Amino acid sequence: MQVHVEEEAFQYSELSVRSVLFSHSNHGEMKYGYTHLSAGELLRDERKNPDSQYGELIEKYIKDGKIVPVEITISLLKREMDRTMAANAQKNKFLIDGFPRNQDNLQGWNKTMDGKADVSFVLFFDCNNEICIERCLERGKSSGRSDDNRESLEKRIQTYLQSTKPIIDLYEEMGKVKKIDASKSVDEVFDEVVKIFDKEG
Repeated sequence: MQVHVEEEAFQYSELSVRSVLFSHSNHGEMKYGYTHLSAGELLRDERKNPDSQYGELIEKYIKDGKIVPVEITISLLKREMDRTMAANAQKNKFLIDGFPRNQDNLQGWNKTMDGKADVSFVLFFDCNNEICIERCLERGKSSGRSDDNRESLEKRIQTYLQSTKPIIDLYEEMGKVKKIDASKSVDEVFDEVVKIFDKEG
């Protein structure tokens, strides 16, 4: 099963999702059984890898607030999914954070993963653009990320509106979007995420 997170409320979504996924049951196992994969994190890790053929290209796309070519992102996601399932075949539920971000991503996903994975639902954190920017600027004080600056963030929002929002709308037409008001406090957002995971399992 697959779950996608579309991330406009950058900081709160990742914090809430990670908190929920790593909430432990009484048996000491992850409560919901999902493996969290962040498309952005995988890309940033690959960018830092001195042996990567994609490092410089990824850096340029991220810095410009643009979407990295789908072939690169999907290859990284599939590699991590395969590694996870090779280590434990029962770990076959993934929460894919920040993907798909545009029509090209979606087509690439459908082509590569057709018959291999099903999208259960999309967890959509909806938030005012200015709040998102302020949160990321605050994060930028310690993150070391090259894109945590107002110019890059404004570019990312325009990319989101032009490319990602239509994908969310498409999943919404399919009845697969679970929307959360991410302008609220971390605790309130966390509570809403827990409710969704309790219901969807």
